Amino acid sequence: MNRYPLWKYIIVALALVIGFIYTLPNFFGESPAVQVSSVKATIKVDARTLERAESTLKAAAIVHNGMFLDATGIKVRLANTDQQLKAKDVLEKQFNPDLQDPQYVVALNLLSASPTWLTRMNALPMYLGLDLRGGVHFLLQVDMKGATTKRLDATAADLRSLFRDKTIRHAGISRDGDRITIRFREAETRDKGRNTLADNQPDLQLAEQGDGSDLRLVATLKPEAMNRIQEFALKQNITTLHNRINELGVAEPVIQQQGADRIVVQLPGVQDTAKAKDILGRTATLEVRMVDDTPGALEAAQAGQVPFGTELYVERGGAPLLVKKQVVLTGDRLTDAQPGFDTQTQEPAVHLSLDSAGSRIFKDITRENVGKRMAILLIEKGKGEVVTAPVIRAEIGGGRVQISGRMTTTEANDTALLLRAGSLAAPMEIIEERTIGPSLGAENIKKGFDSTLWGFAAIAVFMIAYYMLFGLISVIALASNLLFLVALLSMLQATLTLPGIAAIALTLGMAIDANVLINERIREELRNGATPQAAITAGYERAFDTILDSNVTTMIAGLALLIFGSGPVRGFAVVHCLGILTSIFSAVVVSRAMVNLIYGRRKKLPSLAIGQVWKPAAQAGK
Repeated sequence: MNRYPLWKYIIVALALVIGFIYTLPNFFGESPAVQVSSVKATIKVDARTLERAESTLKAAAIVHNGMFLDATGIKVRLANTDQQLKAKDVLEKQFNPDLQDPQYVVALNLLSASPTWLTRMNALPMYLGLDLRGGVHFLLQVDMKGATTKRLDATAADLRSLFRDKTIRHAGISRDGDRITIRFREAETRDKGRNTLADNQPDLQLAEQGDGSDLRLVATLKPEAMNRIQEFALKQNITTLHNRINELGVAEPVIQQQGADRIVVQLPGVQDTAKAKDILGRTATLEVRMVDDTPGALEAAQAGQVPFGTELYVERGGAPLLVKKQVVLTGDRLTDAQPGFDTQTQEPAVHLSLDSAGSRIFKDITRENVGKRMAILLIEKGKGEVVTAPVIRAEIGGGRVQISGRMTTTEANDTALLLRAGSLAAPMEIIEERTIGPSLGAENIKKGFDSTLWGFAAIAVFMIAYYMLFGLISVIALASNLLFLVALLSMLQATLTLPGIAAIALTLGMAIDANVLINERIREELRNGATPQAAITAGYERAFDTILDSNVTTMIAGLALLIFGSGPVRGFAVVHCLGILTSIFSAVVVSRAMVNLIYGRRKKLPSLAIGQVWKPAAQAGK
């Protein structure tokens, strides 16, 4: 009657073993580490960089506990924080001899101290939030006025090109605050210009001013266009911040919008606030310039006599390149960049898409400079680096540009990513900054762990005292529930915060409720005169509907918190919802499996160790 088939016992046993393996990494803690990553896209961190770092530490007599190369850079695990700080100073001097022009980011970090055999099984610890691990918190204010001004400047340039193409004569185009003023000398020309703008610039709201020979057409952005620009600026800045924070190697950074014009950035595990601020505050722009191929000019520049109006750069391969200072196109005109292949040679290439104004400018430039080289540069902190310098083969129109030649597939992917990431769409300012030390995070973990432990102990004492053996079974099922929950959070690589620990404690209290329902139902069946075996069957089967109903309603509330909540509320909701799922399995399946193992094979069962059963007959006799 109360027997599981063998495959059910195997499933429960496998679930417990897997739960134990994936929970285990959370008990090993973290070890201090140093990370080395590239600041510039043209500098790659590879195996040679790894050898260089290893020889540097060896020369400084610094012993490390492991060094490896991953997607974000080189990570060196150290024994303690003293060794960590020494290693950081030594590597900083080696990789960044010129502090004014750093080539690499050398940052303090924390790495999991799990054994290698667990890591190979992809058994990794949960990520810890800022309040548990320590780190830095920034609140950034996005300059929406700056984004609008940038768009108006670009629009003014577009209008000049448009009127030139349409042969409409004007007396000047200028931006005054949040307005673009176009001056005309004749009313007929102004009317023609107004009609042209209405057809080609739907985002502009036009108004006529002035009289006589001072006729003006004042253009302002429509409210819906203004909102669209500001939303794009916020999303673009968040995307760019994600790309930059990858350099710090932060596990599970929090980068999210707050309100209409603010961005919250939380970097768990990062203690170097100055380094984090430096990376977040970087400004980078893309520029297209022509290469100066005048005979003898490059040789003169290498000799120290750089011709007027040019700058000397170095290409990816290390070859010198003389580039003109005049900017012919900026990254503002770039709408997309994707890696691909040359349709003729099948070599790796990067395909660019330009906006309408950029298409016209690029068409003119390529028509006038066929056979010459054009350099695409990334300008950052006033210093530029050449991303690529292709030769112009023919006039390029239509806004679709292909960059190819001497590129690998990896370089094509990297170049496309760099061109897409570009610069911040609007300036940002740090208006709030907080640093949470690792000691405070460790104290929070201890308090959370202690509260969960004492709550579990109190529940265990009550259940065993009140339900005896069935109480012990319920406690073991509750422990398996905690095991499954932590393992599931680790497998999903979820971020655990203080609200998450509160949700774990709450889950324990709610999970034991299911076992209380089952035990009381079994007692009720015994009071009604059922045999022990029949009482066990009826208790589990009849309590299941109530357990399912109560957990479904609680799950609905948890999903509402998950969908509509944000920040700490979402962290609580994730653990809460997962805890409901694991509690159903542990309370019903795991506890039933243990009861079946103990009582299932005994045909004549005189009684159950489930505490005092108060029968109506016994009460009537008193």
